[in-house]
Amino acid sequence: MKPFAQTDQLDDRNPPGGEIHCAKPFTCPLSRVRAGMLVRIRELSAPPAVTRRLREIGLGEQQVIRLLVRQSSLICQVCNARLALSSQLAQMILVEPLPS
Repeated sequence: MKPFAQTDQLDDRNPPGGEIHCAKPFTCPLSRVRAGMLVRIRELSAPPAVTRRLREIGLGEQQVIRLLVRQSSLICQVCNARLALSSQLAQMILVEPLPS
């Protein structure tokens, strides 16, 4: 498995060379991880109403999810269900990588 800071698919905001600089070690926004990665949600940094709704649909802290598709929107597998998220919303979900 590649280190978390190196991804195959980088968004336009990432610096050249593939390094992603995150606020906390081993934690990055969901919008910056590579498709196929298994991650655990560490923090939701959305407004309170959005955070409450994310938790209602299964995207709460400590939940393990797999990012399936990373294009203009992201598709995640959560509890055997697939959910689509906008890239703006995925930016507010901080995750840590897990071994495959």
